[in-house]
Order: sequence, then structure tokens, then C-alpha cells
Amino acid sequence: MSRRLPFLLATLLSSCSLLEIDDATSPYRFKADTREEVQIVDIQSEELASVPVPLKKPVVAVYPLSFTDQTGQRKSNSSFALFSTAITQAPYILLMRALKHAGKDNGNFFTVIERVNLDSLSRERQLIRSTRNQFAEDGEETFLPPLLFAGLLVEGAVVSYDTNLVTGGAGARYLGVGSSKQYRQDSVSVSLRLVSVATGEILIEVSSSKTIWSTGISEDIFKFIEMGQELVEVEVGASTNESATIALSKAIEGGVLELINIGYDRGFWKYEDDEKSDTD
Repeated sequence: MSRRLPFLLATLLSSCSLLEIDDATSPYRFKADTREEVQIVDIQSEELASVPVPLKKPVVAVYPLSFTDQTGQRKSNSSFALFSTAITQAPYILLMRALKHAGKDNGNFFTVIERVNLDSLSRERQLIRSTRNQFAEDGEETFLPPLLFAGLLVEGAVVSYDTNLVTGGAGARYLGVGSSKQYRQDSVSVSLRLVSVATGEILIEVSSSKTIWSTGISEDIFKFIEMGQELVEVEVGASTNESATIALSKAIEGGVLELINIGYDRGFWKYEDDEKSDTD
């Protein structure tokens, strides 16, 4: 019996700005050479990392309350819901990482500015200014560069976390030897908006969803020995579950990639490669 499920490839629907990611990330959780478990920072969308560099980098900001978990979903153990949440309560961190690492040459598409700990940043700048003024010589001017301001805001939310969308399994037993496999499909969906600070207009809105696969495999042996007087029963099994955090990160990265593609189609930014080809 096959031990792998056929997973669908990612489908991009640019016309309706809806991205569905169905590829399982479980096979990529371990490094091929050392079998060491990789971290979420090691799993990044190659398509997002290979986006061409824009002619002028857009300055964007993400506020903590601008991208939150709105699902209210709790962890489930198939019997009752736990108090722990199903997904991280700081999804804006994953959004900022996707924006920061978008583009070639180690993330050169967006200029992402700090807005999570703005109070701490302002206090530190005040300390620098006061310290420089205190030790400055007579007539010496102290200069501290102004903070960057964002022309665009990236907002949205994690809008749904659906469980047990599809469940099933298959098994067979012959002469006391059997094998079975079960699977379950969950899904997490996010919505992203690109907002103009100057006008407040929502320039682009996209939705992205990622399928979360869970599979379980078991094999057992059931035998009577010695004239049917003694019973031997052996059962082994294993389960593989996709990380909800990695799935959420993939959904966010897919949404950011769709924002970039739609923004390019609508002329919000141009690529350096296009400018070079025009001059040539």
C-alpha cells in the first residue's frame, strides 16, 4: 500500500485575487543530508525570494493590531477544545518576515519600518538626542536622522481555521496481517490589504489559504500459535502532521507574492530588469 498521499500543486487565481496552496510541507521538515529538523526560518517560498528588485523600494509598515488572529479557533484533541489557540497570536511577525525577505539579494523589494515597538524606539531616540546634547561642545550641532514614514500599510487578518474538512482512510487484513492509513485535511486562510496612507484607499485586497494535511499509518499482526492456544498481537503506527505555524507562514507568503504581482500589473511599481530592457 502506498504510504504517500498525492498532494495537489499550488493554484494561482489572479483574476479573483484568491490563492490556494495545497502542497504539503511535511516532507521538507527535515534536512535531506543530516535529517535534522529545520526551523520555520529555513522554509521560505522560493518564488517570493526570487521576485525581481523594484526600481524604487516601497516603504511599508505593519502595526500589531493591523494583522491579528480573528478565527478564535482553539486546539482540538478530537474530543474537546483546549484553552491554547490553534495558531500563533502574533501573526504580524510572520507577515513582517515575508515582507522583509521578499525579493532577490536577500529581500530587496520592500523597505519595512518598525512599528511594533514604536514607543521603545522613540524613547531610545530621545536618549540619544539628550546624550549628544549633554556632551556636545559649544556651537556643535547634534543631528539625528528623522524616522522613515510609510507610504503604504499592509493590513488584514487570519480569517479562518477550518478543521476536518476532509477525513478518510483505507485498510486491509489478510491472514491476520493488516495495514491501514487515515488522513485529515484542515485549512487556514488569511486576507491581506495594501492601503495608501495618503488617501486611505485600499489599493489591493487578496485572500490566501493553505491546506494542512495530517496522515496516520498503522500495521498490525494478529496470530494464534501452538494449536491456537496462544495469541500474538503486534501493532505499530506513526502519524505525520503539518505545522500550523508553517502553514500560516506559507499562506502569508502566498498573499504577499500575490500583492506584488497585482501591484506590478496595475503599475504601482516597476522592476529594475524592465527599466534595463527599455534602455537597451
